[in-house]
Amino acid sequence: MILLAAGNPFITAYVQSDWFGKLIFWGLFLLSALSWTLLIHKAWIFIQVRKLSAQFSDLFSEKDPLNLQFTRPKGRLLEVPHPFFEMYKTLKQKTLQLISRNHLYLPNTETVLSEADLGLIDAQVQTALAGQHKLLEKNLFLLSTIATLGPFLGLLGTVWGILLTFSQLHSRGISASNAAMLSGLSMALATTVIGLVIAIPAFAGYNYLKNAAREYRRDMEDFSQLLIAAIELQYRRPDHAQKIPVAN
Repeated sequence: MILLAAGNPFITAYVQSDWFGKLIFWGLFLLSALSWTLLIHKAWIFIQVRKLSAQFSDLFSEKDPLNLQFTRPKGRLLEVPHPFFEMYKTLKQKTLQLISRNHLYLPNTETVLSEADLGLIDAQVQTALAGQHKLLEKNLFLLSTIATLGPFLGLLGTVWGILLTFSQLHSRGISASNAAMLSGLSMALATTVIGLVIAIPAFAGYNYLKNAAREYRRDMEDFSQLLIAAIELQYRRPDHAQKIPVAN
């Protein structure tokens, strides 16, 4: 409401600016809309991801690591990543594949995994972890770009407004109407302020989300270690057992 109030300096500066000045204003408005949309969306994503991860962690049992029955809900308007589930799905698929292969070589023994098998499973889980972390950081570069571009676009408006002011002084003289000169100065100051107002929350939000992604990666690494430890505890082959060929 304040921005739309009569006599607002930003509205006045926009109305009095020329076509290029209006173009700069619209560029700043679009950057602001994109910045806040991305900030709100990413913050919501991180909240949902942490909630889903906590629920999934509670469901997981170290005593029966391959028996967790869980299916991701379908049909959501905004699909939320579920890193814990994706890591578990990768672990379960690879473990069952190796167990099935091992039974071909040692059909009369208990279900076991070799050290090489465990290393292969761990590598697959780490690959899934890296992919999920990359998904969480998707489009975050836009915030850093906006934080850099906003002040530069505001500076462009500043320089253009001052240039218009000096142009009016040169063509009309100091005694000419002040309205034309003041409109240029008004645009110069308004675009500077708007550029900074855009950049500050974008920069702060980018740093916050990057830090949140780093912290959540540590949670993913802890959960991946829990998964591997549970599999090793339940299915690792004793050292004295017959050697099982490594999968290709």
